[in-house]
Amino acid sequence: MASQINAHSEYLDSILLRRKFNPNELLQILREAQEHYGYIHSDAIDYLSEKLKFPRSKIEGVASFYSFIYLQPQGEYRVLFSDNITDRMLGNMDLMASMCAQLWVESGKLSEDGLLTINTTSCTGMCDQGPALLVNNIAINRLSNERVGGICELIRERVPVSAWPVEFFAIEDNIRRKDILLGSDFISGSALSNLIQRGPDEVLNEVKISKLRGRGGAGFSTGSKWDFCRAAPGEQHYVVCNADEGEPGTFKDRVLLNGYADLVFEGMTLCARIIGAKKGFLYLRGEYRYLLDHLQAVLHHRRQQKLLGQNILGVKDFNFDIEIHLGAGAYICGEESALIESLEGKRGTPRNRPPFPVTNGYLNQPTVVNNVETFAATSLIGLNGGAWYAGIGTETSSGTKILSVSGDCEHPGLYEYPFGVTVAQVLADCGARNTQAVQVSGPSGICVAANEFERKIGFEDIPTAGAFMVFDQSRDMFEVARNFIHFFAHESCGFCTPCRVGTSLLSNMMDKLSHGFGSPYDLAEIEKLNVLLQSTSHCGLGHSACNPVLDTIAKFRPAYEKRLAHSEYVPAFDLDRALSQARQMTGRDDRAAHLERSGDRRAKS
Repeated sequence: MASQINAHSEYLDSILLRRKFNPNELLQILREAQEHYGYIHSDAIDYLSEKLKFPRSKIEGVASFYSFIYLQPQGEYRVLFSDNITDRMLGNMDLMASMCAQLWVESGKLSEDGLLTINTTSCTGMCDQGPALLVNNIAINRLSNERVGGICELIRERVPVSAWPVEFFAIEDNIRRKDILLGSDFISGSALSNLIQRGPDEVLNEVKISKLRGRGGAGFSTGSKWDFCRAAPGEQHYVVCNADEGEPGTFKDRVLLNGYADLVFEGMTLCARIIGAKKGFLYLRGEYRYLLDHLQAVLHHRRQQKLLGQNILGVKDFNFDIEIHLGAGAYICGEESALIESLEGKRGTPRNRPPFPVTNGYLNQPTVVNNVETFAATSLIGLNGGAWYAGIGTETSSGTKILSVSGDCEHPGLYEYPFGVTVAQVLADCGARNTQAVQVSGPSGICVAANEFERKIGFEDIPTAGAFMVFDQSRDMFEVARNFIHFFAHESCGFCTPCRVGTSLLSNMMDKLSHGFGSPYDLAEIEKLNVLLQSTSHCGLGHSACNPVLDTIAKFRPAYEKRLAHSEYVPAFDLDRALSQARQMTGRDDRAAHLERSGDRRAKS
C-alpha cells in the first residue's frame, strides 16, 4: 500500500504545490490528476485526503458529481460522442455504432483489453460543425465514416492523441454576420485607458446609460449588478466570467474566447476596477479544454502589456489578475450560484437565493458573475460610451445579440444582429428552407412555429442566451422534444427530489409514447408533472424541464396524437421487448418467440 501511495505522490505533489494545498482548488486538482493517470485512483484519494486535510467522502462526492471525472478505469482512450439533437440529425448514433463495431467494444463499458471506452455526452458546443466527439476531452468535429475509420485505426495502433492528424482538431469559427462586437477592431488596453482618464464612477454610469442587460438569458441590468456589488461590504470583491455555455445549440462563447479573448478580459478588468476586485476567474466549460492553452497565452500577453497584474497601466493600486478554472462536464454549473460552488471546489449544486452573489458570492464575498458576451460588450461601452450603445437595438433591448445558428440551414454559424431582428430574417440569412420550427435559447427556451416567424429577438418578445436551432419539415418534433427531455434528466444535479425524480419520470413518459404505449392519460400526467416541477424544484433546470414537451404539444400536436396508440391507460413495461436479448442469444426471432400484447389480443378479438 505504501508503495502505491508513493507512486501517486510523484505526480500529485507537484499539483498540490501549484494549487497551494487549497481545498477550494479540489476540482482543478482532481482534473489535473486525472490528466496524468486517466482516472482518480482510490489510493490517490487517500493521499489527497491526507494532504488537504479533507474527508475522503467529500473528495469522492465532488469527483462523482462531474461526468468528466472518473473513479474507475476508463482506458487509454475515452471517446464521448456529442448527443445533442443536431448531432442526432447528422447521424451521430450510426457513427458511434460503427466505431463500437470496428473496435469490438460495447458503448458505456471498458473494452476487454482496457484500451478504451465509448459513450455519449451532452452538447459539446460544436453544433455548427457536427457530428462531434471528445477524445480524452479534446474535440473532433465533422465526423464521417472515413474520419471514424481513421480514428479507429489510430486507437488500434495506440497512437497518442497528441500525435493524431492536426486536421482532426481543426475548429472553425464560422462567423457569418458581424456587427459592433464581432466586427470590432478593438485595441487591447483602449477601454482601460479611457477608464483611467474618466474614473470608475463615470464608466459605471456609462454602463448604466447603455442599458446593457446580461447576455446569459436572464437579462438583468449589468450596471445595476456592478453597482450593487460595489456597494456590498466584504473583505474582498471578485469578478467571475461564466464561460460554461452548456445549453444545447449554443457555441458563441467558444468563438468569442477563441478570437476575441482580449475584449472579454478587458471587460472583466473594467468591472474589477469599478467594484474594487483584485481577483477574477474565467470558468471555462470542460468541453472547451482545447482553448485552455490559447487563453493562458492571451493572459500572459496582457500581463506583459501591463493590462493585468500589479499597477495596471502604471496606476498605483490598480491590481487585478485572472485565473482560469476548467469545468468537468456539469450543465448545471452554468447557473451562477452552482458555478460559484464549483469554483470553491464543491459539487455544483445551486444555492438558495437570496442572498445573491453580488453580496455573498465566491467565498461568501461580493461577486459579479457575467457571461462572456456581456463582458465583451462592456469593453465596447467603456471605449465608446453608453449613449452610443443604447442607440443600437430597441428601447427595451439595447445593443446586439450573437445567435448560434445550427440545424437545417445552409450556413450554420454565428450571426450578430441588433436586437429586434425577426426570426424570419435570421432564417433567410442562414439559408434555411421549408422550416417547420426554431428552438430559441435551447431546450429551456421557446419553440417557435412557422406562423410565429415574424416575432423578434429581444427581451420584450423572445429573450435568448443565443441558441437558434432550425428544424425543417422532415423533422419529427416529438423526437426533438424527447431528446431535450433526456438531456434534462441526464443533467439534473440530483439535489432536489422533484427535479431528480420528475425529470426521470418525464423521460420515461416520452419513451413510453415512443414505444407505442401512449394514451391521453400520459399527456395529462405530463401537464401535472409540469405543475409539480415548476412549483417545487430547487432551480431553473426543474422549472423549465417540461417546456419542450408542452411547447411541442401545443404547436405540433399531431406528432403526439399519432403516438397515442391506446384510448385508455396501458403500462409502459413491455415483456416482449424485455425478452429481446434472450431472442438475440438464441438466434430466434420468429413469431412464436414473441409475446402478444394485451392490446394486440383485443384488436384481434
